Amino acid sequence: MIEQYLSEGELFKKILGDEWSKLHPDIQKRFEKNPEVGHPLLYTGILEELSCSRWGWLLAHITRPLIKGALIPRSEFNFPVQIQVYTKPNCSNIYKERIYELPNSEPIKFTSFMKQSPKGEVLEYVGSGLGMKLIVFVKDANLHFKSDGYFWDIGFFRIPIPDIFSPGKTYLTHVNEGPSQFRIRIDIEHSIFGQMFVQAGVFKEV
Repeated sequence: MIEQYLSEGELFKKILGDEWSKLHPDIQKRFEKNPEVGHPLLYTGILEELSCSRWGWLLAHITRPLIKGALIPRSEFNFPVQIQVYTKPNCSNIYKERIYELPNSEPIKFTSFMKQSPKGEVLEYVGSGLGMKLIVFVKDANLHFKSDGYFWDIGFFRIPIPDIFSPGKTYLTHVNEGPSQFRIRIDIEHSIFGQMFVQAGVFKEV
């Protein structure tokens, strides 16, 4: 049986329930678009801030063989980023590819995918079976995400990753700025080492 394709909006609407109606209509419309196979949704933007701490720099280099591009050991400002949201044949996962066009270096490509677990959890995988559980909620008519634990899938087994060995709590906001423009901010903060990574920028649909 071929699995039904889901847009991010269909997944979030299912998770949020009545809270979905509290989102700004522009955000609802944006996320209800469902990418067909071979026809991704395209977004372009300017990342106004990319930063990492010294501990973040170290962790990014240590984890690079497993999750290349997920954690970027650079601090840069105001450079282009391209995003594609797409699906694959016979697969209900939602894939998101980001291309960071960093100055004075080759572009960095990072692809993650999102899916719903049998328990109804929203999971995002960043590479090599590593992922995090996300809590999705609405605040001030905008969309918010926060991590609720990291894990490593090995075959049929899921191994929880203790917080101290993770990058830290991830908090993402999607703030509407008009029918075709939105602002994204990602903060990753460790319980011991403090703020590890920040990404913040404004994007438009192509």
